[in-house]
Amino acid sequence: MTRDEISNLRASTRDLFYHGYDNYLLHAFPEDELRPISCQPQTRNADNPADIGLNDVLGNYSVTLIDSLSTLAILASDTDEGGKHGAHALREFQNGVKALVELYGDGTEDEDGRKTCGSRACGFDLDSKVQVFETNIRGVGGLLSAHLFAIGELPILNYNPASDGSIHWSNDFVYNGQLLTLAHDLASRLLPAFSTSTGLPYPRVNLRHGIHFYGDAEAGVCRVDGTSSGPREITETCSAGAGSLVLEFTTLSRLTGDFRFELAAKRAFWAVWERRSNVGLIGGGLDAETGSWTMPPLAGIGAGVDSFFEYAFKSSILLSGLGPPPTKDPDKALAFMHNPSSYLRVWETSHTAIKRHIYRSTSVSQFPYYAQSDLLTGAPRYTWIDNLSAYYPGLLALAGEVEEGVESHMLFSALWTRYSALPERWQVGSGGIDVNFRHWAGRPEFIESTWYLYQATRDPWYLHVGEMVIRDIRRRCWAKCGWADLSDVVGGEQRDRMESFFLGETVKYLYLLFDEEHPLNKGDRAVVFSTEGHPLVIPERLRARSYGDGKVKAATSHGVSSDTAPTCPAPPPSLPLTISHLANRGDLFHAAALTQLHLVPINPTRSSPLMEVSRTSPGISLQDVRSPTNYTFYPWTLPQTLIPPQGTSAVMKRSPVVSTLTFPNLNLEDGGVPGPQIIGLGALQKVVEGVLINSLSNLRLSMIQQPKSVGIGGTREEEFRIQGIANWALGRDEKVMVTREAVRGVSAGDPHFSRVKDLEGVDLVVDAVAPSYHEGGGDGEEDGDGVVEEWEVEVTENGTLEGIWGELEEMVKGLLSSSGSLGGLGGGMGGAGLGSAEVVREAGVVRHVISAILPTGAGAAPLPPLLDSANEDLMQVPAGGLPIKSIFFLDSTLCPPYRLPAAVAKGYNVLVVRRGDCSFGEKLASIPSFAPSDEALQLVIILSVPESRSEGEQRNTQGQLIRPLLDEVQRTPNGFERRNALAMVMVDGDEETVGVLRGAARGFGAFDERGKFVELKQDGESTGGKDSETGLGVKRRYWFESMGVPIGNLIML
Repeated sequence: MTRDEISNLRASTRDLFYHGYDNYLLHAFPEDELRPISCQPQTRNADNPADIGLNDVLGNYSVTLIDSLSTLAILASDTDEGGKHGAHALREFQNGVKALVELYGDGTEDEDGRKTCGSRACGFDLDSKVQVFETNIRGVGGLLSAHLFAIGELPILNYNPASDGSIHWSNDFVYNGQLLTLAHDLASRLLPAFSTSTGLPYPRVNLRHGIHFYGDAEAGVCRVDGTSSGPREITETCSAGAGSLVLEFTTLSRLTGDFRFELAAKRAFWAVWERRSNVGLIGGGLDAETGSWTMPPLAGIGAGVDSFFEYAFKSSILLSGLGPPPTKDPDKALAFMHNPSSYLRVWETSHTAIKRHIYRSTSVSQFPYYAQSDLLTGAPRYTWIDNLSAYYPGLLALAGEVEEGVESHMLFSALWTRYSALPERWQVGSGGIDVNFRHWAGRPEFIESTWYLYQATRDPWYLHVGEMVIRDIRRRCWAKCGWADLSDVVGGEQRDRMESFFLGETVKYLYLLFDEEHPLNKGDRAVVFSTEGHPLVIPERLRARSYGDGKVKAATSHGVSSDTAPTCPAPPPSLPLTISHLANRGDLFHAAALTQLHLVPINPTRSSPLMEVSRTSPGISLQDVRSPTNYTFYPWTLPQTLIPPQGTSAVMKRSPVVSTLTFPNLNLEDGGVPGPQIIGLGALQKVVEGVLINSLSNLRLSMIQQPKSVGIGGTREEEFRIQGIANWALGRDEKVMVTREAVRGVSAGDPHFSRVKDLEGVDLVVDAVAPSYHEGGGDGEEDGDGVVEEWEVEVTENGTLEGIWGELEEMVKGLLSSSGSLGGLGGGMGGAGLGSAEVVREAGVVRHVISAILPTGAGAAPLPPLLDSANEDLMQVPAGGLPIKSIFFLDSTLCPPYRLPAAVAKGYNVLVVRRGDCSFGEKLASIPSFAPSDEALQLVIILSVPESRSEGEQRNTQGQLIRPLLDEVQRTPNGFERRNALAMVMVDGDEETVGVLRGAARGFGAFDERGKFVELKQDGESTGGKDSETGLGVKRRYWFESMGVPIGNLIML
């Protein structure tokens, strides 16, 4: 795109702004918003307090003016026509600040503690019940950003204010921080909402009276649809509303020294995060009083949750170099919530969970998108995309995930090309618009992402996206007195409203897109844009502060220390001739196919008569209605010069293989007569890890084929994953567990459902005295990447899961009984460990399941009959009943020249040794020969301690053990072939596993510095005789196959 073309688009953007802003001042100021069709002010709906669409936002404090001030400040750096437009914008900015102070005073108090008054109100002492979130991002954020521009902390070209506290403007106004005091006044009126026990703020507050209306909150019941029975005030907030206050409130606290705001906002953010599900997702709605997620518990990236992710990452930038706020009694346990790295980790964890559970890849769709998933399990629930999700590509680009951001943005660009706007909600499955969400409210998120991605890639494709947006807005949204919303993006009907964010965000991001030389596009400070598009920054004089260790943490350009700071890739060089990388992508048509652009050769919404510029028309030219290419290319303004002449589309991936297993009626009544063909009560049981199947009778399992996961046996490169049971979708990480009794009724020779023994791995079932350092089940923060899984022997109540499961799907109500929760179910498919749930059976003896891997090679020996419990369910064996009692723990690697004493080999069934210092064969060769007997050595357990692993194993992030190789036959210490080879397994030797095996051992020994064997005593307190209940058994693993393809997430108990 040429400089002249960009300059023309910049001029068109200025015209967009002033057509709305000038008409707002003329027809609506000092009210909150403008009605652009009727040329009237838009005020609160006093006749209907329940009209939260208006009343949550409009607080009678001139919100459009406040929202527009930072846009004026950005326009003030315009250099076109010798800086004439920039000078005009600066005058408008200063006049706007002056008008605001004249209306509401300067926010200060007189000697009697009364607010100084303006012509409209004394500060924001207004009888207006507003939403905390909207008032913060529009009002508080707008005032703070304008203040930072006014004092020169945010850049305006050729504006260099004095630094003595009083700034004299050409309109005879002296600025001395009035906007900051007004922001403090407004934010102070929001603080009563934070008086909950959960740390989550109430969603609404009255700017004059506080939260008195929540006094009757317990008198009624809040329904799922948002209505209420009785006088109950709705206490439901959302993750975005409660967790998106940190940027504004921290900036306010640092500028004023009043740290109530920063502390309240941070507590609210972490109160949301600590309620995330076990799969790392957060939901949309939660109750401020109880902290419970509201029904249905959905997770996504859009409405209700969007800005939480945004503020997680941006807080790590804004907080860089800032120490914790000063408090009288600092709580060291809460120091994490002031550290910018903590917020970065929240973003990284959230992004990982989103990519795992919400992202729909090309394996299930023509083009990737982000859908709605079950909060608790990550199972797919809905396939719609909402307009608010369009912010996410920009956030990805800001976080350095540029490729993922580019990919995500393409879908929104194709959608805009199809509808000349973005519908509020679009259904991927049907390719149509949700009937109740056909409108476009002038939202900025798509334009925001376009700006971020252009800054990251410098690809002219994004400039043409911005051109498309401007042309469509001018053609479809122009009204005599401003820019109207679209009530229907297909029919084009207008709605008589211009929300404040249209001037405060949408136009702002368009202008920044077309002004590459703007100071905000060139700076290298920790400036962040709030979710309302207001730039914020902490002045450098406040940025270097110490943490608890007394060391000053200097800010980096990314807001965290350089060791952990993410990096953004440099823009790639332009392609020869066609320049644009986006227009040359092989998957460009894939997004077009998903949005069905190829079915819309002529878009009727783009048809329009050509009109000259006049008082009744914005002026419609041929460029505004006709695409220079065709509508399968997007944006529809994309010129031929950017399109490769012989470009080809990459082949779309084929849909994955989907299979269904339908089991016959296995219900038999008295006399062997088949029972009713229904899924019986209790057939399905919800447990922590997924679903437990007690009966396969009449059950239908839906399976999808995918690449084989770690630890699954067999030779196939793919596996099935059960994705649904009886029309109930499962999450990607949910397991399906089936009892032995349920499998007995199925023919063993059925190729559609067969059981296969795992020849590579087993589970060690261990009863051990609980180590003195380990109590309880942990805090749930870690997933137990280690090896040990502590079996929950007793079934415990879990009423929360019961309620959630039952309410979510009426179809299986009564079938999915979550009366129990089996923690840490064994039999997982490979890997180092399976979890970390535990139950102390009695007197400190705990049952554990440890994943172990069998060796391969000429020296590998089968498990002896005493240990091979192929047909016995060891988990049902009571404490003290496991087959192996005598375990010897050797705290050594057992390498030549050391030899194991013969007494140990003859008197213990199991030997535990550490890996390293020699080969596996040499370890076995250090064990003397002995006559086989039931009392002698049966099994050697190798502890793969971290320091013994190779670099490749240490890089393995999936916890998979490498199978030991015994490449030669086993030999005795004298070099003769061992007649009765020893069975061996290897386990992950982390601290927890070592503690478990020590707790099960009866004997202990090591070699001293001189190589002499020394018997040791168990550390810690006496076991009180409970060592008689310790023991060990080996549990065989099995996997299930369907037509030779393993079923990865199906486990038999």
